[in-house]
Amino acid sequence: MANTRSALKRIRTSEKRRVRNAAVRTGVRSAVKSTRTAIAAASADEARASLDRAIRLLDKAVTKGVVHRNAAARKKSRLARQLNALAAAPAAR
Repeated sequence: MANTRSALKRIRTSEKRRVRNAAVRTGVRSAVKSTRTAIAAASADEARASLDRAIRLLDKAVTKGVVHRNAAARKKSRLARQLNALAAAPAAR
């Protein structure tokens, strides 16, 4: 166990951050998963709304330092590409 006051405070703050980071990360994963599910179901309107929510949550996670900005950009790009492919698929047929 830590001895100094600063080390005890560090333990408290890191626990608070861990809990917050876990909550933010869970929200991001859920949003990304719901977007992928909507894309797989081929419902473009629902997928578009879900993608907007996922992008918003990813940007907030980057601001809070939970997700690296390049990782967030990569996720947003891949989801957008999948959605665009879904939108272009009926037009090609």
